[in-house]
Amino acid sequence: MISEWLSSALARKNIHYGWVMVGVTFLTALITAGTVGAPGVFIVPLQKEFGWSTAEISSALSIRFILFGLMAPFAAALLNRFGLRNVTLSALLVVVSALVVSLAMTKVWQLMLLWGVVIGIGTGMNGACARRHRRGAMVRSAARISGWAFSPPVSPPANWCSCRCLPA
Repeated sequence: MISEWLSSALARKNIHYGWVMVGVTFLTALITAGTVGAPGVFIVPLQKEFGWSTAEISSALSIRFILFGLMAPFAAALLNRFGLRNVTLSALLVVVSALVVSLAMTKVWQLMLLWGVVIGIGTGMNGACARRHRRGAMVRSAARISGWAFSPPVSPPANWCSCRCLPA
């Protein structure tokens, strides 16, 4: 498995494998928090591009936040059954898939489905994973919290640049 190979390679350089987990946790939080915070940057471009009202766009974001909160008990059951690694990986796969598919959305119902339901479920599952640690909980929690805190200054400029700089 890749974790065993990476662990042995890092051990030869006297680096503990736990630091890789701290980095992965930070990136996971960064991606999830960026996904949660990104739509605020997209409201005006979505209004201009598709003619959607602020109410329609905000409805999708409200659905996302509701599902983000309601996912915790279900994510806890999935964590108990499948484990932290599998649930976190699945949650990130759901979020990234929805982000990629949303590049082709043209209708409001697609916004509601992708940015409301799918991303709400994925970020909710990942948010529940933040509370499930065994050993080294403080360092991993700190990495996750710093990922959430670091995302707002990074995400909006990156999202703005992608809206302005990438060809249509």
